[in-house]
Amino acid sequence: MKYPTTKLPKVGTTIFTVMSQMAAEHNAINLSQGFPDFDGPKKLLDAVGHYITQGANQYAPMTGMPVLREEIAKKVTTLYGATVSAESEITVTSGATEALFAAISSVVQQGDEVIVFDPAYDSYEPAIELNGGVAVHLQLQPPSFHIDWQHLKDAITARTRMIIINTPHNPTGSILSAQDLEQLAELVRDTDILLLGDEVYEHIVFDGQKHHSLLSHPELYQRSFVVSSFGKTYHTTGWKIGYCVAPAILSAELRKVHQYLTFSTSTPMQLALADIMRDEPSHYHDLPRFYQHKRDLFNALIKPSKFSFAPGEGTYFQLVDYSAISDMGDVAFCQWLIKEVGVAAIPVSVFCQTPPQMKLVRFCFAKDDATLRQAAERLIAI
Repeated sequence: MKYPTTKLPKVGTTIFTVMSQMAAEHNAINLSQGFPDFDGPKKLLDAVGHYITQGANQYAPMTGMPVLREEIAKKVTTLYGATVSAESEITVTSGATEALFAAISSVVQQGDEVIVFDPAYDSYEPAIELNGGVAVHLQLQPPSFHIDWQHLKDAITARTRMIIINTPHNPTGSILSAQDLEQLAELVRDTDILLLGDEVYEHIVFDGQKHHSLLSHPELYQRSFVVSSFGKTYHTTGWKIGYCVAPAILSAELRKVHQYLTFSTSTPMQLALADIMRDEPSHYHDLPRFYQHKRDLFNALIKPSKFSFAPGEGTYFQLVDYSAISDMGDVAFCQWLIKEVGVAAIPVSVFCQTPPQMKLVRFCFAKDDATLRQAAERLIAI
């Protein structure tokens, strides 16, 4: 039998799986894959059990439980000043990755160009290519990893269908400003270009800064899919529950894909999330303080090491430069770090078509303080 040619010739096992497997094999502290090593709020976990015992174990509506979509709509208004329809503009998905895929699939056609900014999250390009599109890679400008707006303007063509905006940015931790949104609006005004906002770290922004969502800019929102993650917000990445907010006309197209991709998402978990959003909005308001403590602790602990870094502005990741330690490429360095030091990180080059001329790796500090202290002890001993 002759098997068909692969549709994704550049795709292998994701780097997150590779590094996590290596960490397990070598008993290394896993600061690579982006997940907490602590649980979400007890009230949230208990509520899932309650709804299971109450019989909420069948399919949820395709667009998400109405009570959860109502709470999302209230949050969007409170945080971003936008009035959105829970019925026609909010769709609950099986993780943010599904929402990203469904958004791309719903509007990208053969030959369309989609602009992504490197380092770019690794799910973007496969989704673009599977739908016949072409990923156009633009490099964020180190060391601050900001967007070069002239470079973006020059890259826009008649075939540009979508621009993917990730803020706060994984893996660099950079964030967009209100001025950035204005420059973006100026570039796409009077075009048919759509925007996909990957805002899964929306509540993890530091040093008193503000998350400037596409939802907060009325002009931009009219051409945007905005994706968020309950897993990131409530320390429950294994639940794989996210959502997408988009104007009704775009949501209708996204839902056409969503209904045949996963159709619906865990019913008892949606109900539990609706409860905690209603009863404890303080949780997401407190996330910046919660994670800034961990960022500051980790950075203080590794300051005596040979790594150099500038504190990240958002997300629960910290980029570090290891050029004072080794001349190895970043993939080889991460492998060495696991085997010889006992700490796992992610190489930044895997997020780039053309990696920057820097020796950078990414650590995740969404870990218990004791885990961070143990990892730092090993890192400063290099």
